[in-house]
Amino acid sequence: MRCPYCDHEEDKVVDSRSCREGLAIRRRRECLHCAKRFTTYEYIENVPLTIIKRDGRREPFDRSKLLDKIHLACYKTTVSVEQIEALVDRVEGELGNLVDKEIPSKKVGELLMEHLRALNEVAYVRFASVYRQFKDKSDFVRELEQLTN
Repeated sequence: MRCPYCDHEEDKVVDSRSCREGLAIRRRRECLHCAKRFTTYEYIENVPLTIIKRDGRREPFDRSKLLDKIHLACYKTTVSVEQIEALVDRVEGELGNLVDKEIPSKKVGELLMEHLRALNEVAYVRFASVYRQFKDKSDFVRELEQLTN
């Protein structure tokens, strides 16, 4: 770390404390050359998620898109806004924990359907019908049969 006063590269850490609700570490440092003190902060580097679409395009992960899709699937069901937020939080957390930060949209869709299936069957079938691009009623019947088994 370079001293902001004399540009010397050597210092010692005098004090370290967690701050910003545990998301950062505040360090008080003392320059070994001029003896002046200064503060630095360490943060976890968040690598943004990238979604790989079916056609190969890449776009940044957008939480609001997930929320919109789930709101549509849950329209006029018993699923509350809080439950939808919690579901999106869980999915976003699981995606963030993956080693690879470039995620196929298929993985996102499957993860959403898994959580929706546990939350509300009607919302699950609605989402699946769009996600899996159902062509006719036989696709719905097949999905409903799998749901009852």
